[in-house]
Amino acid sequence: MHPRILEVTERLIARSRPTRERYLQLIRGAASDGPMRAKLQCANFAHGVAGCGSDDKHSLRMMNAANVAIVSAYNDMLSAHQPYEHFPQQIKQALREIGSVGQFAGGVPAMCDGVTQGEPGMELGIASREVIAMSTAIALSHNMFDAALLLGICDKIVPGLLMGALRFGHLPQLFVPGGPMPSGISNKEKADVRQRYAEGKASREELLESEMKSYHSPGTCTFYGTANTNQLLMEVMGLHLPGASFVNPYTPLRDALTVEAAQQVTRLTRASGNFMPLGEIVDEKSLVNSIVALHATGGSTNHTLHMPAIAQAAGIQLTWQDMADLSEVVPTLSHVYPNGKADINHFQAAGGMAFLIRELLDAGLLHEDVNTVAGPGLRRYTQEPFLDNGRLVWREGPEASLDESILRPVANPFSAEGGLRVMQGNLGRGVMKVSAVAAEHQVVEAPARVFHDQQELADAFKAGELERDFVAVVRFQGPRCNGMPELHKMTPFLGVLQDRGFKVALVTDGRMSGASGKIPAAIHVCPEAFDGGPLARVRDGDIVRVDGVAGTLQVRVEPAELAARELPAAPLGNDLGCGRELFGFLRVALSSAEQGASAFTSALENFK
Repeated sequence: MHPRILEVTERLIARSRPTRERYLQLIRGAASDGPMRAKLQCANFAHGVAGCGSDDKHSLRMMNAANVAIVSAYNDMLSAHQPYEHFPQQIKQALREIGSVGQFAGGVPAMCDGVTQGEPGMELGIASREVIAMSTAIALSHNMFDAALLLGICDKIVPGLLMGALRFGHLPQLFVPGGPMPSGISNKEKADVRQRYAEGKASREELLESEMKSYHSPGTCTFYGTANTNQLLMEVMGLHLPGASFVNPYTPLRDALTVEAAQQVTRLTRASGNFMPLGEIVDEKSLVNSIVALHATGGSTNHTLHMPAIAQAAGIQLTWQDMADLSEVVPTLSHVYPNGKADINHFQAAGGMAFLIRELLDAGLLHEDVNTVAGPGLRRYTQEPFLDNGRLVWREGPEASLDESILRPVANPFSAEGGLRVMQGNLGRGVMKVSAVAAEHQVVEAPARVFHDQQELADAFKAGELERDFVAVVRFQGPRCNGMPELHKMTPFLGVLQDRGFKVALVTDGRMSGASGKIPAAIHVCPEAFDGGPLARVRDGDIVRVDGVAGTLQVRVEPAELAARELPAAPLGNDLGCGRELFGFLRVALSSAEQGASAFTSALENFK
């Protein structure tokens, strides 16, 4: 093992020991020697099976079958989740074939960041993760189940499902992916049309045509944003079947993997003799593995929020510093849009997860001695699934990349370090995704231009006010102020200015997420402006330095002067409309970005 990987893992274990031990006590105390439903009162049990068919009722009554909860984020407005419409029946039939039963335990909400970009609904995004976690807990709260299958893919949905599921970490649980849509037009062409539209050089009709050719069918969006990063991390953590992440929907192989997932989770129950609950899979080593894979692929910056929150749910105290220290020694092995031109289907074809995991394992960058839903040891995940005369089999994945412009070996990386930088200085602490930013753009020192929402920046661009070097400071976008929406509406405008030769950068307490692009952006800055963080004291014209090489974030103002400046009032109007008024209580409970922007951080204090 690489010494830095061991060092970070060991200190994570030491730091988390009290909370992790408490978590393990909780889940081991909740585990049952036999089916949980056997301990229910007769009336409770009767309620739990009243909607089942006669055969399923008989199986459940005899207590000789595994009862598997299905928790799904299905809706047919999200392309990634539309295929889940058919999964419950597939799963139930697959379970009946081995004498077990599946019950649809509950649905969780699933909003689409792509649909809500720049709209008020985007301000519900982070809050939706907490709601999903709570919905998952409600679904699993009936004590009817021996195992669970979790159906979710996109941005806040997988983290929310996992956070909720970890509260029932005594149960075997497995994530069931749906797969990416087939490739549409190239990501470069899509980005070019967006940028031309921002300049007024493309019509609305051209823009719509381009977008619909890009997002064109059921399945996950094909760029490497939060949704596909979720899938990659779930596989590296051993929560998917090997090679399951990036198989397209509505294909025979996808269907076979869904059937196998249903049957595999029953093999992990106590009755099977191979008991492996979720809480024993998600541990310090598996979390370190996930961060290594995040860096190696230049994954979504949203996971600097999600992974600490997920870790907390398992009693583990993961920090940004842990993530930054790992980034220094993990090479970047893939270039998928927005880090490159390829999409996730090209990544899969070039060697995919099997090649990536083998490279990282052989370089001593991943812990091999972990538990997974496929059995002990991560080496199993260097294999790929295939159909052999209709039968699902696994074979060793490719030993060499089929396209080194997309996926490379450790011996020939795109970069010697990972794609994430912790930024810190007198403006606070944040993160930057440097893997998508060209080296010549990673350091910007220029006068600040302060905005209180992204529409203000768009209006200033259209008015011709931004034709110069500047650092856009977009504040009052943090979790407690307005729910921390993504700020992609600004990306085309800043991209145009950079292409015109201006030095531009972004500093914000908001999010840019998995599609963070070529603009140097220090995001998730905390303390947020709403809580009186230093961003609130920046004024137009202050010289701000954003140094993605050194990881520094500075405003060139004397400390006494900065401290003496009057704090501006937070903008009004982000707490009403589009249902936002229902989430006020949740926003004020959210922790800082560095603590995962979670309402549950304080709720887990009893672990300590």
